Amino acid sequence: MTQIDATPQLQGFDEFINATIQEWQLPGLAIAIVKDGAVVFSQGFGKRNMAQGLDVTPDTLFPIASCTKAFTATALGMLVDEGKLEWDAPVRNYLPAFKLHDPVASERMTPRDLLTHRSGLPRHDQVWYNSPLSRQEIFDRLQYLEPNQDFRSLWQYQNLMYMTAGYLLEKVSGQTWEEFVQQRLFTPLGMAASTCSLAETKSRADFSLPYDEVKGEVQEIDFYEQWRAVGPAGGINSSVEDMSKWLLLQLNKGKVGDQQIITEAQLAQIHTPQMVIPEPRRYTELSYPSYALGWMVMTYRGHQFVQHSGGIDGFSTLTTFLPDDNIGIVILSNKNGCPVHTIATYNACDRLLGLNEIGWNEHIGKEYREAMDVLKKSIEPNFDDRVPDTQPSHDLEAYAGEFEHPAYGTITIRREGEQLRLTHNKFNVPLTHFHYDIFQVTIERFFFSSKVNFFTGQKGEIESLSIALEPAVQPIVFKRIASKEMQEKGFLEQFVGAYEVLGITCTVALRGEKTLYLTVPGQPDYELVPYQGTTFQIKGHTGFSVEFKRDEQENVAQAVLTQPQGTMTAKRKQ
Repeated sequence: MTQIDATPQLQGFDEFINATIQEWQLPGLAIAIVKDGAVVFSQGFGKRNMAQGLDVTPDTLFPIASCTKAFTATALGMLVDEGKLEWDAPVRNYLPAFKLHDPVASERMTPRDLLTHRSGLPRHDQVWYNSPLSRQEIFDRLQYLEPNQDFRSLWQYQNLMYMTAGYLLEKVSGQTWEEFVQQRLFTPLGMAASTCSLAETKSRADFSLPYDEVKGEVQEIDFYEQWRAVGPAGGINSSVEDMSKWLLLQLNKGKVGDQQIITEAQLAQIHTPQMVIPEPRRYTELSYPSYALGWMVMTYRGHQFVQHSGGIDGFSTLTTFLPDDNIGIVILSNKNGCPVHTIATYNACDRLLGLNEIGWNEHIGKEYREAMDVLKKSIEPNFDDRVPDTQPSHDLEAYAGEFEHPAYGTITIRREGEQLRLTHNKFNVPLTHFHYDIFQVTIERFFFSSKVNFFTGQKGEIESLSIALEPAVQPIVFKRIASKEMQEKGFLEQFVGAYEVLGITCTVALRGEKTLYLTVPGQPDYELVPYQGTTFQIKGHTGFSVEFKRDEQENVAQAVLTQPQGTMTAKRKQ
């Protein structure tokens, strides 16, 4: 589709876009503009598939990433309209199991709080990014995430609270978030191509591939696939043709034709500022921003401005409307972290508002390049605080194993030759020795760099590690967990039997399929928790453990009982 009924103000706009995407090496983007209740511009630029030379069209599907948040907010607003939800009632009224680390936040958090990024939690994105966990599984782990601010004291962008809002919607409505958005928003708005399924998107004839700049060259990258848990924060796929209908809903005060999808009053709530965003004022043309419910609100050159951006692997998006001027703009593009969507939006506003065109390409370009320089320097090796000529305290094999955090899941350390590798979710990266028991991990694509610090237990074994997966809090500590072998019935059965120490016979028994118990006469039974090798910790008793040892014939012959007062060796009875 080409430009539709272009207004005189947009003459030359397509030439501006073509020149800008070429300068920024952006493979492609699509733009739709609505004004006074009609689509006045809808056009694709560049390529959706560079290898095959396929053009972007207004119908090309893109992941819209965090532009999804406004859909989730609107869906909750519809439930408020129906009397099924209250913005300012505690979330626990609807989700009794809701629990955060902060007990005050757990008790007082409301649906409005979920949507305004004031939970007290920083991003903690590595909990969900590429995680195989379900929505409920991540919901159950929220209580283990450390906050860095008091509840409601500061705006901090937080995807997991939007995931929680989607989970809340499911429990209140009786539908999945995906079903609700499809049936209650996409269908009545006529957004026939839009979907919450990436697999469905990739089955269509017209969709864009993701791209990023790798070592100075634009290359196709993998789609981000793991949206099933955090879809309410960013999982919608759409086209500018469909998104123009979404913009018209915003500008038409919640109405589509004769159907009121959401009440005018409710939509006004969703567009009303709730929290000041603590960012410096970047340009005199823009006011200080605030956050509403799924939207950012500010003024642009004196005109009210409501928008939300989105970014995920290989895609950058921006949805904007000016309610007083009855203008809406949506831009979907297919390159990671590329600012063309912002440059083009501001240029379109200048044209449509009849204002002199500001050199946004130069202004934003300068800011972008400066920010990229800072990010690149942040992951450059820094050896200023390195102690030279040190070695790890153990052989590398001793660091290998699985380490667990109750929210972040499992980190696996493997030895490959003379190097260690770290795996977390889908990340699989090498560790470089820094000094002593501290290693360095760097992921250039994500501008991530952190020290990995290994800690030893009382027996000198590698017991835990820490890594700064969330820079706003202390490094996250992962504790070593037992190998899967130690939880198998065949492995555990070899330790079953009677053991004698100081004339007392103790017994080790297997109950069920996976649990060993130690019985000492006159004492309660002790559950043995698999730890490492043939060592088990005694559940509920810090510093107490049992290590089973073998004889020369590899038969289990002894049980070494360790406690804070010392150790005792119990011989196995034949």
